[in-house]
Amino acid sequence: MPHDPHQHTKDAFFDTNDTKPTRLHGHNASAKQAEHSHIHTIDTASGTPAPASISEERVKCIFSNIARKYGLFNTCSSFGTYRLWLHALVDYAPITHADTVLDIAGGTGDVSFCVARKKKPARIVCSDLVPEMLDVAKERYQRHYSKLTPIDFHVVDAQNIPYADNSFECVTVAYGIRNMPDRKRALQEIRRVLKPGGACVCLEFSHPHNKLWRALYEFYLRHNIPLWGKFITGDAEGFVYLAQSIHAFPAQQEFAHLFEESGFERVTWKNCAGGIAAIHRAFKPCEEA
Repeated sequence: MPHDPHQHTKDAFFDTNDTKPTRLHGHNASAKQAEHSHIHTIDTASGTPAPASISEERVKCIFSNIARKYGLFNTCSSFGTYRLWLHALVDYAPITHADTVLDIAGGTGDVSFCVARKKKPARIVCSDLVPEMLDVAKERYQRHYSKLTPIDFHVVDAQNIPYADNSFECVTVAYGIRNMPDRKRALQEIRRVLKPGGACVCLEFSHPHNKLWRALYEFYLRHNIPLWGKFITGDAEGFVYLAQSIHAFPAQQEFAHLFEESGFERVTWKNCAGGIAAIHRAFKPCEEA
């Protein structure tokens, strides 16, 4: 059977002697797990300190149940602006044809496919914590995008990324870091796998500065988002969490400061729709090996 260059049965970033995604260069998994259980983890619905397992299990449960309707919900509930913001994220990402890109919290593949169409990098790794989301992404890739950039799909916890240091020129994250109980740890892991001078570009819901716009937005989150969720997916409870997690997420300046605390430099951001969402871009220092 002829080899399909877009199908990948092995991944150079994984240790091919082990079926589990282990890091190269002898990273200590038990030490990583101990660090991941540090007190800095929070309940992503409230922003208060809590064991990481609370948020992680909630996220897996919610997104595994809504995976098949996730894209439709995003499009309808945002009145189409969801895809406009994804395009803005990709436009803000400094990606060249020679680059390898890691898409964190890649979900059903929207960011990866947009990167493949607009930037045409050498390779993309689409990763997510929830296997059911990646199942949808794989199906979409085979149906519509397999002739574009080669894309691999891996189940990955962004707070414990299983790739070697200095592996990627760019990391993208859309609507994902808000669901992570140890965000600083996730950003440190992203910085580690970036090559020196590489960029992390992150799209996330945020907080409008205008008081009236913010009040309208918060009303829509509390009341309309769960209704959209119930109508499209049959699950209102998961979308109550969505509103809670957005409310608990730090504002633009505070999130930029978290990037800096995590070792990034040249941190900038731009608002979407008056601050309903924001795209942050930050770079790994060029001198960092």
